[in-house]
Amino acid sequence: MAAGPLSTQGCWAGWAVHQRPPPLLWFLVLFWPRWVQPATFKVGVLGPWNCDPIFAQALPEVAAQLAVGRINKDPSVNRGYWFDYVVLNEACQPAQALVTLVNAERSASGFVGPVNPGACGAAGLLGQAWNKPIFSWACPGEVDEAARWSTFARPLPQPSAVLYAVLRFFRWAHVAIVSSRQELWVEVGQGLARSLRDLGLPVSVITVMEVGADGARNALRRVQRADNVRVVVMCMHSVLLGGEEQRLLLEKAEDMRMTDGTFVFIPYDALSYSLPYRRTPYPMLGNNTKLRLAYDAVLTVTIDAPERSFQEAFRDAQETHELPAHLDPTQVHPLFGTIYNSIYFLAKAVESARQADRWVMGSSIAEHARDFQLEGFCQPVAADQDGEAVLRYIILDTDGKGNRLWPTYSVATGFEGLRRIGHAIHWPHSASPGTDASCWFDPDVVCSGGVDPSSILLLFILVSCLILGGATFAYYVRRRILHAQLMKGPNKIVLTMDDLTFINTQSSKKVRGRMDDSRTSLAGKSVSDMKSLKSLAAAPDNTNVAVAEGDWVWLKKFPGEKHAEIKPATKTTFCKLRDLRHENVNLFLGFFYDCGVFAIVSEHCSRGSLEDLIRNEDMKLDWMFKSSLLIDLIKGMKYLHHREVVHGRLKSRNCVVDGRFVLKVTDHCYNELLEAQKILRDTPKPEERFWTAPELLRDPALERKGTFRGDVYSISIIMQEVICRSAPYCMLDMPADGGIGTRADGDAGIGGKRGYQSQSP
Repeated sequence: MAAGPLSTQGCWAGWAVHQRPPPLLWFLVLFWPRWVQPATFKVGVLGPWNCDPIFAQALPEVAAQLAVGRINKDPSVNRGYWFDYVVLNEACQPAQALVTLVNAERSASGFVGPVNPGACGAAGLLGQAWNKPIFSWACPGEVDEAARWSTFARPLPQPSAVLYAVLRFFRWAHVAIVSSRQELWVEVGQGLARSLRDLGLPVSVITVMEVGADGARNALRRVQRADNVRVVVMCMHSVLLGGEEQRLLLEKAEDMRMTDGTFVFIPYDALSYSLPYRRTPYPMLGNNTKLRLAYDAVLTVTIDAPERSFQEAFRDAQETHELPAHLDPTQVHPLFGTIYNSIYFLAKAVESARQADRWVMGSSIAEHARDFQLEGFCQPVAADQDGEAVLRYIILDTDGKGNRLWPTYSVATGFEGLRRIGHAIHWPHSASPGTDASCWFDPDVVCSGGVDPSSILLLFILVSCLILGGATFAYYVRRRILHAQLMKGPNKIVLTMDDLTFINTQSSKKVRGRMDDSRTSLAGKSVSDMKSLKSLAAAPDNTNVAVAEGDWVWLKKFPGEKHAEIKPATKTTFCKLRDLRHENVNLFLGFFYDCGVFAIVSEHCSRGSLEDLIRNEDMKLDWMFKSSLLIDLIKGMKYLHHREVVHGRLKSRNCVVDGRFVLKVTDHCYNELLEAQKILRDTPKPEERFWTAPELLRDPALERKGTFRGDVYSISIIMQEVICRSAPYCMLDMPADGGIGTRADGDAGIGGKRGYQSQSP
């Protein structure tokens, strides 16, 4: 059935609207009286025609009357319906505009409008519920209305898409929007901001200009405070058509020196109509010097009229007596032509739906608003196959001196983009706004703050070099400070020939007999004793015993002949070991690094190792003595394990006994020091691996690191040595290499038990 209240004349009109005539009535059709007219399609023209005096200058009733009159005479459009119109006045406030919209259901068959963007959502829903077409050029289009509302169509290209094409050409991404305080224009500004953000542009400022010069100043200050704003879009009536707010805004921008080429001002309302420019002077630019200077920073994007301007087309209609002769074309708002084109656009869609043999209703009309052309009021209008309106836009600019506008670029919303025509853009003081990175206009690229990728790369390289240089310098300074601390002062750990006096152990036996133990200070000795020690001095190559600050020390040399330096990791590891202080853990005093010798300096224990004590048959070891030694061993290892230190190579040879027969664990973390110093470790001999757990024998890498369970296994072997006072596995009559192979395969453990596994403490 047809959309809306279609008035009928005669029986045939009712059939034409509601259904196709049955075959039996063809006879009646052939002989039906010729004076019967087809069904009437009434177009409702929605807009703020009463509440806004500038919109009222568009003369919507005159435009609708002219469009309907020409449509009814056009044989390509009037075959199915007789068109009529009704002007519907909507309020400037969105809430009140909805009241007019709701009450318009029975007033028209389809609607052109609304003009207020705040009413677009309700209009789309109501049109879909009524199944009546809604053709509006003013909806901001932040989403696809055609997809949401099946009865919606757009008779003009989306304004934000046209504006985006201009911004993309000049690479102006950062936009500010200044709206008039009227609610209609506030809705326009917010809708435009959403549309541009959906397109990926950063709209940093959305502000409302309050009344008077102070309101303009405050709005412009907010624009100035924003970062990198290139374009200011003015959502208000154009000053060329009587917009007082835009005049105040531009004059104040001139006072604040914002029209010197730093910003570009674009009037938004000109995107909805064709502003005349051919042989059309604008007196307000000629009579107001400040406004003329400020307007040099304005680029006007408007619908192009390639053959005749709006005013010329208006005069032509007056000459054919289609329009009243008393109307002055210069006093008519160019939105007149947009209203005319929208009504004609709707009529074309109605006829396309009828010719497609479809029921003429809102959804079918919107669906067939495509693939046609029409002669608009002063320019051709077309709809492509996707239902998008196609018009040519143009960018107008002043020459900085006169009161006329000149064409500079033609604008197409598709891939054509902008094309240079006519005059060049006259930039104020020959200074154009800066440009933004092209990534803002690439939908496949996420733009990082609007910086060009090459600039990002250069900045990244520069920052990386600064960070790397700073880190290198800090590392160098830290190493120098650490080296100074380790070489001097109370934290000194690197010892040299100046700090140690090496003793020839073969000749020192006589002297050592006169000393109590390694802890005994030499300060109390006689002068003759000190002279005797000096006479025993030797080189570090042929001895491991030395005197440091009056105490005997032991040097455990690292393998290798020459060591270029002490690596930082070695110093770090040793600093951790130096903090280990326990009665049953041998104290590490530092590193000796001199004469090509690199060694660990620790306390010297005069009784030698536990292995030496066990093998010394002259030393009587009763059960009390044995238990004391084993308890010392357990205490020392317990302390190390609680400090998360793995020994890794525990055996009776690196359990030393001092002069008071106190056992101390030594050589802990020796493997870790070798790794830190990057020293290759020689493969241990079979007899040196008796204390190694079977699971470590199967994994050389794990054997180098050691485990807590492996240390417990080593303790058990030492306990067997002390209790039996014999070598490990003395009960097994086999060579050392054979015993190691058997334990690695899990055939026998301590006491011949098969598959022995070490246990955690």
